[in-house]
Amino acid sequence: MTTRARIARLIDHTLLKPEATTAQVNALIAEAADLNTYSVCVSPSLLPVDVPDDLHVATVCGFPSGAHATAVKAAEAADALAKGAEEIDMVVNLRLVKEGDVDAVEADIRGVREACRGAVLKVIIESAALTDEEIVSTCRAAEAAGADFVKTSTGFHPAGGASTHAVALMRATVGERLGVKASGGIRTAADALAMVEAGANRLGLSASAAVLEGLAD
Repeated sequence: MTTRARIARLIDHTLLKPEATTAQVNALIAEAADLNTYSVCVSPSLLPVDVPDDLHVATVCGFPSGAHATAVKAAEAADALAKGAEEIDMVVNLRLVKEGDVDAVEADIRGVREACRGAVLKVIIESAALTDEEIVSTCRAAEAAGADFVKTSTGFHPAGGASTHAVALMRATVGERLGVKASGGIRTAADALAMVEAGANRLGLSASAAVLEGLAD
């Protein structure tokens, strides 16, 4: 498999702008199919979507702040699952992280996990807004709650997006037991390769075509 093909199969081709239209989502799906990405990731209000059999559907919940009540996040995840989503990217409650209430962080994640059994659950931790200690504790809470992936960023937080430092720390914390998704600010082939080298095995990209264009066949 070529480098381009290998990286393409790690990509969640993403469109989460609040003003995104149905026509733009349909164009995203067509581009994802052409690029052979792993999935498309769209806002839950745009579900259901019609995709080819080999293209997966991801969405978000508690997005982008994570400040929603757990019951609201859980209901959003369950609704998305009923509308065809296969993967749920939830945002952690950053207040609970900053207050050091690891048990409450875990409970929030577990509430969503229980609402979407059968789906892949990714927990967005907003790594750029956290200390190393908070990254580690939040990753551990996600694992304890039954998440499948930890994810760096929403791409909407003013602190920034993914960094190779955060990805490497997340990978060191979860080992091979969970996936690590890098998302936010990955715009070039070099960015994508650096994240994979640091330990990411999924990439959230809106600039998928540009990234893949920079990779060898």
